[in-house]
Amino acid sequence: MTVSDWRAVTVTRLGWEADGVVSLVLTPTDGAPLPEWDAGAHIDVRLPSGTVRQYSLCGEPGEPAYTVAVLREADGRGGSAEIHDTALIGRTLSIRGPRNHFPLESATHHVLVAGGIGITPVLAMAREATARGDSWELHYGGRATTTMAFVDQARVLAESAGAPFHLRVGQPLDLPALVRDVPEGGAIHACGPPGLLAALRQEIDGARPGLPLYTEQFTSAGTGAAASGPEGAHGEPFEAFEVELAGTGETVAVTPGTSILEAVRTLRPDVLSSCEEGFCGTCETKVLGGTPVHADTILSEQERAQNASMMICVGGCASQRLILDL
Repeated sequence: MTVSDWRAVTVTRLGWEADGVVSLVLTPTDGAPLPEWDAGAHIDVRLPSGTVRQYSLCGEPGEPAYTVAVLREADGRGGSAEIHDTALIGRTLSIRGPRNHFPLESATHHVLVAGGIGITPVLAMAREATARGDSWELHYGGRATTTMAFVDQARVLAESAGAPFHLRVGQPLDLPALVRDVPEGGAIHACGPPGLLAALRQEIDGARPGLPLYTEQFTSAGTGAAASGPEGAHGEPFEAFEVELAGTGETVAVTPGTSILEAVRTLRPDVLSSCEEGFCGTCETKVLGGTPVHADTILSEQERAQNASMMICVGGCASQRLILDL
């Protein structure tokens, strides 16, 4: 069984970590070991309604169960509300993964930044850095302590590791000081809402260009890219092109204003997706031929240059035909 296969898990524990944040412990229903994972990894979770959502793993690697924490999003698309409103304890769900587009990269010092529920992968990174014996510090911001999950765990971990812990409540993180104080050879890993990540990038570009920044956002950037169709490098819609499904040899036309995902689903309605805005990774698909144009926020520049895979919900094509491993 591989990480691309769906596994049945049972919700064996459900707990409140903060106002509006619930954690779920997912134990393999068949008793077989779950795949190992590293900090920054996430899993796809198929809820009872059939909705698929992604959640970062935030427990201890090596434990026999996975732990995720879910924020109830008032303006979300229903996944978090389903978890919060459904009596899930004892229920069987399906999961897939883990996958990791946000690993803890090597650095002489790790500056870990979390905004709100972004603490879930960042806390796992703090644990991994501690296990490695690496130097690290944690900056955690939120609107109120009552809504911030895992504050006590983060504080205890930082104290035991001798790592600085900066808790910022009800006010923005001090990004200028944070960026200024990163030592040479250090790197920033940040997870949070798009506004925080954009402000952090802007601060780095202005004050310390080239400072390594690795990010993961937990909500959509709100661009509406999927609704309006993919665009080229200068904002113009892609010209029409063909997509070939390598598994069957079928082809489908992708017309301007239509995403590859939408076109492919006319032949393969079972193709999974979730965010449909290029930030979750559910629709990542191997590319076997053609020249993809990437518009996601997941792949690194090196991965984009390799053109081995793409997010078909927002990506496009610079050639007349794209061959996908479907």
